Amino acid sequence: MSPLPLCYLQTLPPISHAATLNCRPKPLLPAHDSTTGARGRTLYVACAERSNKTSTGSTDDYHSTLRALNSKGRFPRKSLGQHYMLNADINEQLAGAAGVEQGDVVLEIGPGTGSLTNVLLTSGAFVLAVEKDKHMAALVNERFSSTGKLKVVTEDIVKCHVRSHMSSWVGSLKQMDPETRNAKVVANIPFNISTDVIKLLLPMGDIFSEVVLLLQEETALRLVVSSLRTPEYRPINIFVNFYSDPEYKFKVPRTNFFPQPNVDAAVVSFKLKLPTEYPKVSSSKSFFSMVNSAFNEKRKMLRKSLQHICTSLEIEEALKSLGLLATLHSLIAKE
Repeated sequence: MSPLPLCYLQTLPPISHAATLNCRPKPLLPAHDSTTGARGRTLYVACAERSNKTSTGSTDDYHSTLRALNSKGRFPRKSLGQHYMLNADINEQLAGAAGVEQGDVVLEIGPGTGSLTNVLLTSGAFVLAVEKDKHMAALVNERFSSTGKLKVVTEDIVKCHVRSHMSSWVGSLKQMDPETRNAKVVANIPFNISTDVIKLLLPMGDIFSEVVLLLQEETALRLVVSSLRTPEYRPINIFVNFYSDPEYKFKVPRTNFFPQPNVDAAVVSFKLKLPTEYPKVSSSKSFFSMVNSAFNEKRKMLRKSLQHICTSLEIEEALKSLGLLATLHSLIAKE
């Protein structure tokens, strides 16, 4: 398929700032503690608002994004889940949600044309950008190489050795700047790899203090709001709460992306726990294996679905010690 010429791309309708930046917060369903099921404070979905912060770099908008794509003869690839952010104000708020400051080290996933990268660098952060598309990796590297604060890795984040890259990057930065601060993740990621990215990054509380992601809104709400004994509560909820404290930040209407997806997005912050703060289990691998087994066969009793782990009698005694029936059925359907 041949690249789309710039004149063709520019015939697409521009985003409407009136529609995307003047949304009023509206109440959603009451929030619940995702581990206890107790009713908590009401969750409000606030739409992104225009930022008053002035960037020292060039502004990324609809037309600059199209020009950047055209400069490499590129068009968004569905196979890579590419939806480019067209609203610089939302990038400002995404970085703001993570509290990015001078000297922070930030992992960005899928920088694309560099619109979020621009905001992160302007905030004074050092950025390690992981980009699967070699053309976009070249583009963002060319654009910001002169800053001396960006390293681009051309890899698939799901297969990337994040720990190794971060350790090397942070080590070299501390030699240049002893005042280097916290390591964080700030990213607008393809919706189709959300679960993979969450499972990869959340257990890295020894490296990152916070992970802030722009996700599909339905996914964002399910991760933060889902309560025990509801169909929405799944193994991924247990995983998220094991390793972090999640918080829904704000909604991002679909009209802010090119090409426009079929769903809205939302920003979620995951405050990562240190390894010493994880729930006490003998083995996290065995624990999550048990969790997945408990969700796998919802029509079976737990003493049956978990019998490959220990005997039925041991399971019955464990359930009774928790005040639960020995005939309790497996949990609701798995992720």
